[in-house]
Amino acid sequence: MTRWLVTGAAGQLGSDLQRLLAGADVTAIDLPELDLTDGAAVADFVRNWAAGGSAAGGSGPGHLLVVVNAAAWTNVDGAEEHEDTAHRVNAEVPGYLAAAGATAGATMIHISTDYVFAGDATVPYEVDAPVAPRSAYGRTKAAGERAVLDPATGSGAPAYVVRTAWVYGETGTNFVKTMVRLERERETVSVVDDQQGSPTWSRHLAAGLIELAGSNAPAGIYHCTGGGHTTWYGLAQAIFEELGADPARVLPTTTAAFPRPAPRPAYSVLSDAAWRAAGLPPMPLWRDALREAFALPGDPWRPAGWTR
Repeated sequence: MTRWLVTGAAGQLGSDLQRLLAGADVTAIDLPELDLTDGAAVADFVRNWAAGGSAAGGSGPGHLLVVVNAAAWTNVDGAEEHEDTAHRVNAEVPGYLAAAGATAGATMIHISTDYVFAGDATVPYEVDAPVAPRSAYGRTKAAGERAVLDPATGSGAPAYVVRTAWVYGETGTNFVKTMVRLERERETVSVVDDQQGSPTWSRHLAAGLIELAGSNAPAGIYHCTGGGHTTWYGLAQAIFEELGADPARVLPTTTAAFPRPAPRPAYSVLSDAAWRAAGLPPMPLWRDALREAFALPGDPWRPAGWTR
């Protein structure tokens, strides 16, 4: 039996992990249950959870323990102004969790990002490609990767860093939900067509992480994104198609036309070669995933009262 500790439980990935792990022994935490920036509090919490004192009830020793860190400072532009705060959340917190998890003998899975790369490649980034972040957000996430892969203590339990990109989910705000809203509010929408990446449905990402936890994959770095790639413009057109709207209402534009405090990667496509080599199933193609997401019962993407 596997016991799970999921941080960032209120976010889109944390929420989908809970959906897919329904019925399992899961302790899901977010603010205000635990201040993850308090290293001593994190150590105490993980020790108590590992010993069987979790909020979900414990099963005692002899079970596989898995910590999934889905908590992060994801305000890319805000990190430029508040890098110290972003560093605490994106770099120090993963280190606290990794050290506490290693002491408890727990497998650690930490979520990272395409922003650790420069974003100027022309072929998909492999897991061992040079890390060269161009933004404060990317720098703090790169530091978090180092903290997880080199914790202060070790027990032999594997530690994984899983980089992903362009994530959208039913919970919270994201690009997909923004495009759904703008389709109702505007006759046309201008979207950048010079940034490439792989849209990733958080439900499929969560399923991939669960597969990883139960595998014999070597510890280290992996990439897990939707299959294939497109631009934000291409994704927006696909969203309009799913809404039954005319995709010609989406107009291409450039990154230069929308200056932001933090530079955006022009190329964020991540290779899944290491993922597949570890025997893990490849992610569905991003377009198929979007179609599947929009077919969910209850239609969670459209606002209440949405009609065409």
